[in-house]
Amino acid sequence: MAQTPSTMLELGTAMPSFSLVDAVTGKAVSSTNARGAKGTLVMFICNHCPFVQHVVPELGRIAREYGGRGMGIVAINSNDLENFPQDGPEHMKSLAIAEGWKFPFLMDESQDVAKAYRAACTPDFFLFDAAGSLVYRGRLDETRPKTEQVAHGRDLRAALDAVVAGRKPDAEQQPSIGCNIKWKVGNAPVQLG
Repeated sequence: MAQTPSTMLELGTAMPSFSLVDAVTGKAVSSTNARGAKGTLVMFICNHCPFVQHVVPELGRIAREYGGRGMGIVAINSNDLENFPQDGPEHMKSLAIAEGWKFPFLMDESQDVAKAYRAACTPDFFLFDAAGSLVYRGRLDETRPKTEQVAHGRDLRAALDAVVAGRKPDAEQQPSIGCNIKWKVGNAPVQLG
């Protein structure tokens, strides 16, 4: 199981725009209508990654708890569907329905959105404040798959609590670790550092 860290996009970066189709509803969701009154959480995930599978229950809990507190929440899958069909829209829809997710699960087939966010792994989390400025990027928590640890979301929850309260999260943040985004041949971004 290869481990890829987040690129740790610079704090203060403006939320990159997107318009992608939700695998569950078939409707387009944009970065504008995904925003919440307090902020927006953008999660890069997929179906088959063991790191994502490890945190799936916690993603649902976080969405239920913070979605009602003014946070807009979306998940984006940017994996290459030709080589990883198990991450395709029909499987995304099945996962979202099985988990009872109320947030959109969007397909980034061109991979342009992942590049704009400098997303590197699944899961990769980006939290923006109400003004659309990046205030947190990195890990959900320190837990990992294939251990006795249960995901609890401590790091991301602390950042969400700060944003909901109108404060900036602690700037000392740890990168997420997960499977690399499965880039299409010749489509991998140039690493910027």
